[in-house]
Amino acid sequence: MKKFQILLVLLLLSAVTFSQNSLKAFLENQPEIKSVQEMPHTDFFAAKYKVMVEQPVDHTDPSKGTFLQRVLIADKGIDQPVVFITEGYNGGYSENPNYINELCPIFDANQICMDHRYFGESMPEPLNYDYLTVHNAAADHHHIIQMMKKYYSGKWVSTGISKGGQTTVYHRWLYSNDVDVSVPYVGPLNFGVEDGRHEPFIANTTGTPEGRAKVRAFQLHILKNREIYLPLLEKYCKDKNLHPLLNNDELLDYVVLEFSYGFWQYDNSLNDIPELSAPAEDLLAELVKVSSPMYLSSEGVNIFKSFYVQAAHELGYYGYDVKPFKDHLSIKSAEGWLNRIYLPELDIKYNKKTAKQVEKFIKKTDAKILFIYGEWDPWSASAFEVPNKANFLKIVKPKGSHSTRIGNLPEEQKQQVKETLEDWLNMEVHIEL
Repeated sequence: MKKFQILLVLLLLSAVTFSQNSLKAFLENQPEIKSVQEMPHTDFFAAKYKVMVEQPVDHTDPSKGTFLQRVLIADKGIDQPVVFITEGYNGGYSENPNYINELCPIFDANQICMDHRYFGESMPEPLNYDYLTVHNAAADHHHIIQMMKKYYSGKWVSTGISKGGQTTVYHRWLYSNDVDVSVPYVGPLNFGVEDGRHEPFIANTTGTPEGRAKVRAFQLHILKNREIYLPLLEKYCKDKNLHPLLNNDELLDYVVLEFSYGFWQYDNSLNDIPELSAPAEDLLAELVKVSSPMYLSSEGVNIFKSFYVQAAHELGYYGYDVKPFKDHLSIKSAEGWLNRIYLPELDIKYNKKTAKQVEKFIKKTDAKILFIYGEWDPWSASAFEVPNKANFLKIVKPKGSHSTRIGNLPEEQKQQVKETLEDWLNMEVHIEL
């Protein structure tokens, strides 16, 4: 009996080793993969590889040149499902040995995560933003999926969070048959650089009336006492070695205007807002904790410029309601703020056609998509409007924020997600209720 047990262990170890070697050999034999690097990984996976994949800068015209795109592949098994993360930004976090997307344990799945083009280690040279489009990004994902489908034989689930959730749906629009199910988290569908729905949502819908009143009173207090907070904000920026894109007065205006959006977007507590009689240093600390001036500095632009380009061109964004604060602002209007602050050297025109076409796709498609939102997240103001069809499920977590995930849903909603995914994929899924 002991010999049999030892033999069984050896066979299992041999199978794991074969799987690892098999995947590595496959990756090394793909002509578009220019490097393969073994990576440390959690025991949940059998192996993990970082590969650099050659992609066309413009998928419609290969003569425009190529760039290398970073892809992280964490292996669970050749016949296991694949969770494909359509990251909207830098996918470098997936190099962390302990990183596991929440869907991987649910499906016992392989994991593929990649930089979005023009982010992280996936920057074309020269940096021509003409090719940073929804179509080219979706074609990047299609290329990777088709390549890896030559190896993995299980079912495919695409997923992404926020801008990554947008990316998930946009990829599904253009390549509907690439995956079996899509799970976009907290992804908006905006119809303008300043969509217009977020401002009334913050003013009238998110949180409670008492909570909204407390946030607004905090904002007004800072603005009414700007002579106190201007030097404190300037010192904060110097201490953090930030180089603001605005003069001090304008910087304070936008940091305060952003506060309400940032506050309700994530799981901030009303109890953390100090009493207005508290020391000014305490109030400033809360202000910059929620609404960091980093995003209005050259340091922030260096990180997020590609996003601002996409927001200005196709993805859209939100605006600011200055009316409640107009008597205390140095600016007369915030209209056009994104292009003016972040992209003054670029003449980018918003293309509403992309969002309109995606809206039509959602109305007509049979693609199976599970949308997940938080009730109090300002991005829910521009959530996808989902028809009542069997191929869709839209979950909105009560009082939920931009941090809403399957793992923190109420039990009834988890059960609904579990039953839906099992029905769509015809397999058992593992969600703790």
